[in-house]
Amino acid sequence: MNKITLSVLASSLVACGLNPQAEQIQESGLTALSAQPISVLPLSDPNNESQWIYNTEVSDEFESASLDEDRWYIVGKFEDGKPVYKHPDKPNKKVWKGRAPSQFSGRNYRLEDGKLILETRWEPDFPFYGEIHKPVFGDALPYENLTTACIIGRRDFKYGYIEIKSKAADAEVSSAFWSMGKKLEVDFFELFGDHRGENKDHIDRQLWWSIRDWSKAVKGKPTYTEYKDLGFRVADDFHVYGIEWDEDGFKYYIDGKLLSDVPAAKVDAFAKEHRGVDKGYVATKPLNLWLDQETFPWHGVPDSLEDLEKNSPEGKKEDGIVDFEIEYVRVWQKKPNIKAGAY
Repeated sequence: MNKITLSVLASSLVACGLNPQAEQIQESGLTALSAQPISVLPLSDPNNESQWIYNTEVSDEFESASLDEDRWYIVGKFEDGKPVYKHPDKPNKKVWKGRAPSQFSGRNYRLEDGKLILETRWEPDFPFYGEIHKPVFGDALPYENLTTACIIGRRDFKYGYIEIKSKAADAEVSSAFWSMGKKLEVDFFELFGDHRGENKDHIDRQLWWSIRDWSKAVKGKPTYTEYKDLGFRVADDFHVYGIEWDEDGFKYYIDGKLLSDVPAAKVDAFAKEHRGVDKGYVATKPLNLWLDQETFPWHGVPDSLEDLEKNSPEGKKEDGIVDFEIEYVRVWQKKPNIKAGAY
């Protein structure tokens, strides 16, 4: 599916009645069509029966020559030869440096052929953070050898249809698309590109998604989680992952087809059984999008350049880089959830 932007053509589409989304935007008076990129519609709703409106503030087609830093915060940008972890909008907030042994580096991304590419690198000489901290989940490990990328959306939104077209890195690292809000985390996917070891043959075709409550009562544990066998290796090709989110729950789509329907009541039941709380559906607050890579020590960690590059194509096994490729991130919303100036 090709990415498209239509501006001059939008008016004629409205006149012919061929683009209901463009007509909605025109009628709303939110923006001038001459400056408005009109996206393709959700793959799961090609006729726009739900009347989605494309949110240009949080979406990105990654067609520009450089990453839009008004839209995205690049974690670990270098200053004076060292990575700096300071959020431009929340300067007093502690910024996560990544899941050890990997550490986020602001150099680990590139824009290429209309895609955002996040890189995991074998980089033993990187100026790693020296202190070892016990994470909320997992073992306390030093930062060493591996650097990864993290890009965070600077603008939030509440409810809508979220879609990403991507291909996971083919290595022992995760390729993740997730989000954070106030005491809230929604992991849209954490895809582990390559499995190693016994009884892990399913890992590289598994979708893992969850809702996490970071209140004192739950402390970041999932109030709902699912593991789904997708029937394909997540690192073999691009696929479209779509998530419909509202006050009533989530619907998850793969390549335009419904995979899972999770109403809020089902989340509450899961949370009561597994966390001992009555309210599990806490996904009712604005979210900021995250794109990153992490190491998952419980699944295995690359212990050498050769190990990291095991599945890389011939000719690219020596560069010490494996890629998580993202063709686009798109968000559509409905009129009740529109922020002024966001469209």
